[in-house]
Amino acid sequence: MVRKRLIIEMGMGVDQHGQEPTVAASRAVRNAIAHNALPGVWEVAGLSHPNEMIVEVQVAVPYPEKVRQEEVLAVLPFGQKTLTVESGGMVVQGRAIPELNDQNDEMLIAIAAVTVLIEND
Repeated sequence: MVRKRLIIEMGMGVDQHGQEPTVAASRAVRNAIAHNALPGVWEVAGLSHPNEMIVEVQVAVPYPEKVRQEEVLAVLPFGQKTLTVESGGMVVQGRAIPELNDQNDEMLIAIAAVTVLIEND
């Protein structure tokens, strides 16, 4: 079987308060898939269920070692999902607000690429 890419979607996510890289990463993935429909999965690729598609997610975020990967993948409703997290994104100086559980002034920005593949003969 050969894997073939159908689509690559890109997104950005920000955690302005709380300094949670998982939140920024999840928002980046949600942003990447927010405005799409994949009729080609059925009409062109011939899959019978969306869980047959392969979904590879790559996220670049500050503090990648703190990302709770299962929470990021939970954003995706279907597919055989994998996640690669790497150091990247951006840290921007914000303003800490104690009532929002801020630990410091950092805002975390993540970027994501979501690739949908199918297996083909």
